[in-house]
Amino acid sequence: MLNLELSSFAKDLAGLKVALESGADSVYIGGQTFGMDTISNKFSMEELEEGIKFAHERNKKVYVTISLLPHNNDFVKLEEYLLKLNDIKVDGLILCEPGTLEIVRKVTPNMKVHMGIQANIYNYETARFYYDLGVKRVVIAKELALKDIIEIRKNAPLDLEIEAFVHGSMVMSYSGRRLLSNYMTSKDAGKYDEEKHYNLVEEKRPGQYCPIYEDEGGTIFYGAKDLCMIEFIPELIKSGVTTLTIEGHLKSNEYTEKVMKIYRKAIDEFINNPDNWQFDKNWLEELKNIDHRDLTTGFYLEENIDYTK
Repeated sequence: MLNLELSSFAKDLAGLKVALESGADSVYIGGQTFGMDTISNKFSMEELEEGIKFAHERNKKVYVTISLLPHNNDFVKLEEYLLKLNDIKVDGLILCEPGTLEIVRKVTPNMKVHMGIQANIYNYETARFYYDLGVKRVVIAKELALKDIIEIRKNAPLDLEIEAFVHGSMVMSYSGRRLLSNYMTSKDAGKYDEEKHYNLVEEKRPGQYCPIYEDEGGTIFYGAKDLCMIEFIPELIKSGVTTLTIEGHLKSNEYTEKVMKIYRKAIDEFINNPDNWQFDKNWLEELKNIDHRDLTTGFYLEENIDYTK
């Protein structure tokens, strides 16, 4: 059976431990920026080092996201930052654009590199392009259908890993600017306000809220519903996906724990008995009860399924 990986976002050290103890094979951390002192406002470099040790003791992995869309001044301390990550034995970096990739290849040539969701990998030509630059894994765009993933797998190098999101919030759009903070203050906001929360609402669908998340790196628009592919685990795996990822940027550690355990069970049952795997409706009911948001299969299937409450 293929070497399948179940991964999850971890927003802090506690979240890292919860995800790994609940069945994740790996976690990814960091958000829209990088810094010498902190990975995020809730994850210090010292805590990252502790988290990596915790993961490696359990034969699991920790990946760090390096800026979604870096600006010129973001590169000032990047080389020093990369060397530090290399020293504490980070298992890989998740990048989104070629400039950062070029620096990573020069400074830490042995570091495993993934191209993240913001790299917009929609086809096998783009996947092969990054593979030729030394990238070991590509995170495919969330707008792709299963048939598109199959085509990428058929036409990409066999040792190129393919990662796809399987559950959680769906990013609709990303901007490197704090759009709302800038607009509301009529200037380039030097700081963002963590206490302010925004939602996008269509006038004819007043009950469907699309969360808008801002931090020091920019603005992210999320969909009104969360992705859920628990019923189609076999189809995802058979399409060629080698890493299934749970998105949890806006979720609690309790959410991660509960969701992870359900997907771990479903995946393990398929791996252990692929010919006789059966979907358990209780898995879906449990997932519905974890969060208040409705669930959907997104773009993967020919006909989208909405799992309304």
